Amino acid sequence: MTEFLQPTTFIDSDSATVKAFAFEAIEGATSDIEKAIRLYYAVRDSIRYDPYKFYLNEENFTASKTLSTGSSYCIPKAILLTAAARAVGIPAQLGFADVKNHLSTKKLLDLMETDIFIWHGYSVLYLNEQWVKATPAFNIEMCERFDVRPLEFDGIHDSFMHAFNKQDQQHMEYLVDHGIFSDLPYDTLINAIKKTYPKFCAMLAQQQLGNDYNFNQEEISA
Repeated sequence: MTEFLQPTTFIDSDSATVKAFAFEAIEGATSDIEKAIRLYYAVRDSIRYDPYKFYLNEENFTASKTLSTGSSYCIPKAILLTAAARAVGIPAQLGFADVKNHLSTKKLLDLMETDIFIWHGYSVLYLNEQWVKATPAFNIEMCERFDVRPLEFDGIHDSFMHAFNKQDQQHMEYLVDHGIFSDLPYDTLINAIKKTYPKFCAMLAQQQLGNDYNFNQEEISA
């Protein structure tokens, strides 16, 4: 279990900023489950979901970098939750799966050229002698805008993905499970991203994602 408590380059649980964030979030909590719940909501709602904060260099996948920017997407937010958990003594890993997202913005889908979100990231925390999935990707304000029930986490049951919106229309569809990892499989991830989203990656390389791309103000796709 020691491996799942150690800091890594990406899961930098030894970072002063990560430690400060984690211990502030769990102040007053006594059990690991209560600590995990507080960490989950701290990451979910204090780091705004923004898929345009989609940078491929290694630094932008570290937990400390995500804290400093204040917004990111599912993978860095899962890394942050995993790092925060390790910082307070809760064994934690990363999980990844491909999902079909039926609710996005027209601009984002145009960039991605698909509604399949590969390597959707989540955390896996060891609580009460079992591994529990926790997905802190979508902050509550984003869920309200998209009319999606926010994912809750009780430290006992898996909190994995938004299957339906409030009208019981399908929001996410599980496609492929990539498994659980003790650290970010950076090279595998980047290769998959470049292969799946060539247009998005080309615009990133040319620094063409300017103020015209604002996920929180864009028209929602049908």
